Order: sequence, then C-alpha cells, then structure tokens
Amino acid sequence: MSDPDVVESLRALQNLPGVAEAVDAARDACTELRWHQALRRRIPQAAAESRVRGARASAALEGAEVDVAVVRDLMRGALSWPDADDHVMRTLRSAVQATAETEHVRSLVGVSPAQALARLHVAAGAPLLDPEQVGRPRVGEEDSRELVEVGPAAPPAVVAERLRGLADVVAALDSAPALVVAAVAHGEIATLRPFVRGNGLVARAFERALLQESGLDPTGVAVPELGHGREGATGYAGALAAYASGTTEGVALWLTHCAQAVRRGAQEGLAIADAVLAGRIS
Repeated sequence: MSDPDVVESLRALQNLPGVAEAVDAARDACTELRWHQALRRRIPQAAAESRVRGARASAALEGAEVDVAVVRDLMRGALSWPDADDHVMRTLRSAVQATAETEHVRSLVGVSPAQALARLHVAAGAPLLDPEQVGRPRVGEEDSRELVEVGPAAPPAVVAERLRGLADVVAALDSAPALVVAAVAHGEIATLRPFVRGNGLVARAFERALLQESGLDPTGVAVPELGHGREGATGYAGALAAYASGTTEGVALWLTHCAQAVRRGAQEGLAIADAVLAGRIS
C-alpha cells in the first residue's frame, strides 16, 4: 500500500516549474506510439528492436560506443560475444543483459523493487564484477567510483535506508504520476549507487521496466535510454548532479530531463514501428 505522504510529495513534484508541460508532452508521445498501426500485431518485433537500441544507448552512456548493427546481431545470436577481456564489449554485454532482463522484471518492479533491483544487477554486474559482488548492495568498505561527477556515492551504512525509501516511491506507482515515479527512482539509484559497478545501467533498466509496468509505455517500444543520451554522458551526469543537489531547481531540471528523454524515446519508438510496418525490421 502506498504512503499518502509519499504520493502527495510525488504529485507536488509535477507542479515544479516546467515539469507538468514536459510530462504532458511525454505522455502524448507515448499515447501516439501505443496506437501505431504496426503495434496491433507486431509488438514483439518492435519491442525487440527497442531493446537493441536501448542497450546500445545505455552502453554509450558508460563510454562503450558500438554500432547498432553489431548490437542487433549480438542480441539475436547471429554474432558470438568475443572471448577477449575487452572493456567496451564487457560494458556492452552488461547493458544488453540488463536491458533484456527488463522484460522479466517489469511485473516485479511495482510489488518487489528490491528483488527487481537484484535481478537487474545480476544481469548487469555479471560481466563487470566478481561473483560475490553481484546482485547485492555494497557492504563494509566497498565503494563505487561510477558517476563521480554527481558527487560521492552514499556509504554502505546509508544504502539500506535509502533503498527502503525507494520502495516507498515505487509503491506509489498506481497513485502518483508514473513518469515522476520513474524519474525519481532512476535518480535515486544513480545517485545512491548501491552497487560497486553497474549502477547507471541498472538505473536506466529499472526506469524502462517501470515505464512499461505503469502503462505509460505498455508495449515496451519506447527507447528512453536514447533520450537520456541525447546530450551525451556529460549532459546526463549534469542532470543527475542537479537532482543530487536536492534543490527545487535541480530536481525540476532532472524531472524535465527525464520527461524529455521519454518523449524522445517514444519518437524513436515511432521510427521503429514505421520500420517494422515497412518490413525493414523483422
């Protein structure tokens, strides 16, 4: 059951300057995508291509730039993953596995966010970390050196409490604006950095699953990761730093950034749907 105070706080965030307009534009774009002719019968093909482009964009935000055709071939099994210990390919594999796992955790994010987070981190963390560090938050002296531009990661002693707060936010999914819930969840995971590595990948995958489960993007064809990368890794980190500041202006900037990312992601989804309808994607 959602906490009324949390619901009210999330609703209030939508009233910050510029946020409501951006949220409305994103919602309209998602509605247009939902009713695209190609999605009447060919959702699986379009959603699969969305995951290809989403994984590529998420990896690019981690500094791993790979051609979309290569990502597509890797994800459909037409190309084998290289055995070499290559940073770019390990990062891409993390992004691919986390994005693919969103299909399996979308029904979990609203009812068991901790389990969903763990599963997403198992997917993202396996190529990056020792097995004993995968699927669990940081403990002891463990630190995260990711997204250092945002500021220091929360110490492990604070992580558990903050994750409980995240669960309260996600529990409001049925009562508060879905896009605001998804944006706050994304921002909390990325700034908290509960894991040693893979935090940004997990945050973006968690947001994707929330957008689908909320009904804002029920087909899973939008590509919000591509929207987050519109201004590159620097712009993305800057928006997260604004959120981490906790100021009214900073939080509004992050929420607007996320709404614009979803709108652009829905527009990319329309391009995917057009390609499916034209037979360019099978």
